[in-house]
Amino acid sequence: MKLVHIELGEANAFVARLHRHHKPVTGHRFSLAVESGGVTVGVCIVGRPVGGSHQYDWLEVTRLCTDGSPNACSFLYGAAVRAGKALGYARIQTYILEEETGVSLKASGWKFERMSHPTGRHRKGPNGPADESKVAEHLRGLKQLWYRPLVDELLL
Repeated sequence: MKLVHIELGEANAFVARLHRHHKPVTGHRFSLAVESGGVTVGVCIVGRPVGGSHQYDWLEVTRLCTDGSPNACSFLYGAAVRAGKALGYARIQTYILEEETGVSLKASGWKFERMSHPTGRHRKGPNGPADESKVAEHLRGLKQLWYRPLVDELLL
């Protein structure tokens, strides 16, 4: 497997073709791809944390998608950690569905932190809670939050 840089448009096209429950994203900090035999077999789109805080010192893997190639997910999660550390970020995190095992995250050294709040619960003010009728049913439940510190955890 070979790690390569990929433009957001190309990464989004890959996600649109193969991801089972997410749509493409509108922005990112950087995107990575893994190639096997000269063919892209997976992409990782890394952006700002969705929650709003730590916009300048944390990263979030907002999309990770592969064609099922063995070890491609773990390879990309590990590469995202190394890139984030090299760029000076303090932490990287991602959310996965409640029913997912997290085996690729575990294999690449990520730590489970907690379960998320239900969709829309954390939103207050003029933006209000999310309208659940506009959220796909399989995305309404709790999510698992996983992370990797990119600096000594005592400094976070």
